[in-house]
Amino acid sequence: MSSIASGAPQHDSMTQFGQAGSQLTLGGFSLNQISTMLGKNVFYAYDRRVIQRQVDSFRAAVPARIKLHYAIKANPYWPVVQHMRPLVDGFDVASQKEMLLALQSGMPVHDISFAGPGKTDSELAAAITAGVTLNVESVTELKRICQLGSQLQLTPAVALRVNPAFELKASGMKMAGGAKPFGIDEEQVFALLADIGSMAVKLRGFHIFCGSQNLKAEALIEAHQLTFALAAKLTAACPYRPDLINLGGGFGIPYFPGEKRLDLAPVSQSLKQLVAEYDQAFSGIELVMELGRFLVAEAGIYACQVVDKKVSRGTTYLVCNGGLHHHLANSGNFGQVIRKNYPVAIGNKLGETTTELVTVVGPLCTPLDILADKVHLPVAKVGDWIVVYQSGAYGPTASPQDFLGHPAVVEILI
Repeated sequence: MSSIASGAPQHDSMTQFGQAGSQLTLGGFSLNQISTMLGKNVFYAYDRRVIQRQVDSFRAAVPARIKLHYAIKANPYWPVVQHMRPLVDGFDVASQKEMLLALQSGMPVHDISFAGPGKTDSELAAAITAGVTLNVESVTELKRICQLGSQLQLTPAVALRVNPAFELKASGMKMAGGAKPFGIDEEQVFALLADIGSMAVKLRGFHIFCGSQNLKAEALIEAHQLTFALAAKLTAACPYRPDLINLGGGFGIPYFPGEKRLDLAPVSQSLKQLVAEYDQAFSGIELVMELGRFLVAEAGIYACQVVDKKVSRGTTYLVCNGGLHHHLANSGNFGQVIRKNYPVAIGNKLGETTTELVTVVGPLCTPLDILADKVHLPVAKVGDWIVVYQSGAYGPTASPQDFLGHPAVVEILI
């Protein structure tokens, strides 16, 4: 894996995959073998055993009382969705296309929820017809859902997405607290509950999602405490007994130097205490946590090959046949304020100790196309494999694959 100057922050260890000599392996296959099977030399590969390990770590840490839903947006690759189907208790979707994936996987409609602001009438009608639970993002959206349900002569199943007054501190992406386009402000929800009993919908419960990509156990614990307390107040104010409370997610993974994997032990202890404390308040109500990147990001790599090596005014560049058009997040253009390197390696030279300082770039005519900036890697040559770890979430579908007309990337689950 890449290294940086002594004393500087380091990436957490990337030991989730196999190794045969100097060759990185996924599912027992080397990068050359995966390339041969695909007929392509730029690809994403996902290891099903790592996905299983992440699911198992959640199950071991979180009380069985709390069900696990997979947020398909993290990785909607169809084989991944199919693989997830028996491993989790439900799916969360963010579009009609994702909803159709969830339905075709065989997941019961009762265990599929549809979130996201700005849902179109077509999307709402599709969800109502399918019978999935709509997470309502605004009062206006609720009124539209009622109207569409009447037109379709169906009773929509809904959960009110709540924008709480608190936020998930130290979160990579804050989704609550203050003014947000997501959900209905907490204070408005209580007022809405006084009227919802007369509306032509089935209120299943509440969706309280504060943020994502969090590695601080203490921040998650505080958010869980506040979420349970708010959910109890909402349940008490509900005109009839809800059957669902989505507690959100937020579990992160380490991407950048200095970050460490989330310590689940204190989170586990706190959740066990909260489940016991609110046992009576939530009796008969299904509790859910939804996770995306925590389940799949560690399981994936992005692999491309060095096609040129050049020195420009003292900087050595490894030029590759893959870049930001396939992996926007790694380029630093998907939410980062200051670009930082993902963990990278030369996948066919693991363990080699002779290194050089290089910048790894892609084939696009833009200075933004950076795979790794100023990292120490084993001495490379044309044909070597550049591997970007932590790439199992928000990869191909979060990237501008048509930019400059380069070939699209392929994927494989092994």
